[in-house]
Amino acid sequence: MIALNSGLPGMASIHANSAREAITKTCTLPLLAGENIGSRFVVPTVAGCIDIVVHLANDVSGTRRVREIVAVPGRVEGEVVEIEPLFVTRDDALVRADGFPPHIERFAQVGIDVRALLSRAPATDVVPSARLPSARLPADLSPADVSAADRPAAL
Repeated sequence: MIALNSGLPGMASIHANSAREAITKTCTLPLLAGENIGSRFVVPTVAGCIDIVVHLANDVSGTRRVREIVAVPGRVEGEVVEIEPLFVTRDDALVRADGFPPHIERFAQVGIDVRALLSRAPATDVVPSARLPSARLPADLSPADVSAADRPAAL
């Protein structure tokens, strides 16, 4: 997390029941290291190093779908990392919410125009729930080496 907080790009996966729970777990897991690290350090570090959380869940047919996408603006209120919904699921469809991600310059550095991307999906538009393509695995790792539950989803 310290490397991510210094501006190095990165991506990770975590098993959680919601985007909020993923943030909570990310804050909690480092605390298991012992008393040498505390929540006064971990919580603001998590808030500062994560920009976007994409939550996936299996639907009734077993298809993995994007259920919500939230931005992490970097603010902490009472030891809780604030989130802003970008997309939420309503009536089995992914719908644009009102949130906006922080640090759009980080996205611009890799060629992503966040304003243009989000303006294509106004808050009233419905985006069909996304079916995800197979994750790309490193060349030296075959799909047989990774259980289905542990494969990261590619967007």
